Amino acid sequence: MRRSSTDESTYHRSPSLDSKDYSFPHDGGAFRRYSSMYGGQFGATSNSFFGFHTNPGPKATKAKYTSPKGNKYVVFYLDLSFIFLLELKRCSMAQNCLQCIKYLMFIFNLLFWLGGCGILGVGIWLAVTQGNFATLSSSFPSLSAANLLIATGTIIMIVGFLGCVGAIRENKCLLLSFFILLLIIFVLELIMVILFFVYTDKIDSYARQDLKRGLYLYGTEGNVGLTNAWSIIQTDFRCCGVANYTDWFEVYNATRVPDSCCLEFNENCGLHSPGTWWKDPCYDRVKAWLHENLLAVGIFGLCTALVQILGLSFAMTMYCQVVKADTYYA
Repeated sequence: MRRSSTDESTYHRSPSLDSKDYSFPHDGGAFRRYSSMYGGQFGATSNSFFGFHTNPGPKATKAKYTSPKGNKYVVFYLDLSFIFLLELKRCSMAQNCLQCIKYLMFIFNLLFWLGGCGILGVGIWLAVTQGNFATLSSSFPSLSAANLLIATGTIIMIVGFLGCVGAIRENKCLLLSFFILLLIIFVLELIMVILFFVYTDKIDSYARQDLKRGLYLYGTEGNVGLTNAWSIIQTDFRCCGVANYTDWFEVYNATRVPDSCCLEFNENCGLHSPGTWWKDPCYDRVKAWLHENLLAVGIFGLCTALVQILGLSFAMTMYCQVVKADTYYA
């Protein structure tokens, strides 16, 4: 049923920003204006607006629904929000990776620090109880096994301490010190390996001569380490002398060898005939043993280099992230 045009009832609507008049005039112009604006959305075909039937004018029939301008800003804000969420997720993943590197670096350096403590303890024990244990070189008497263990343990402890504290506290100074010290050690090791392979023949010749000079210090006062080292090598490797057992003849000025050269060890057995002594040269036996275990030595060297490279990478990654964070929050 159509509403009469003479109906003078007032239709109330919600207040809007367009007008402060909250009632429609008798001619229904405002009502028609709203009807034409939203007719396409709220049932223009049935000529109704919120349940009130109207007669749309010519402008209302031609009007088309247009989205408000604010929708452009809404889409823009949604795009920004989506980009922000993606960036936040990426940053969160990067932060998780950094935390993983941080704790891995801490654990590895803690293990190295504990290992360094153990090596240092063994070196000190050997130095106190055995003197200059396993000293073979007369040119470098301080280059004993005890001193090498003490130096190695000390260096490992220092490097491990810098890595542990620098990683857990994310301290730039400690991380950079750890990186520089570890890089110096790695470069020195690399230089030593290169020089060893380049000058292998010269090193081999020099080692033979130096070991022969060391034989003259065997059994003398203050050279307990060298004496013990030669006794252990000749007993374990079943050898005698550097090149052969006659090297000892020059030392004693007699046909005599240490008792550790005997096939069956007993007191003064070195005074017996050469038939009761080991004949193989110790230098060649030790060298052959190293060749037999070359694979194990190579694997150990590669693992050591790999660990050092990972330590350098982790330290520099953490250092760069800490610098970026300080720059961002500055």
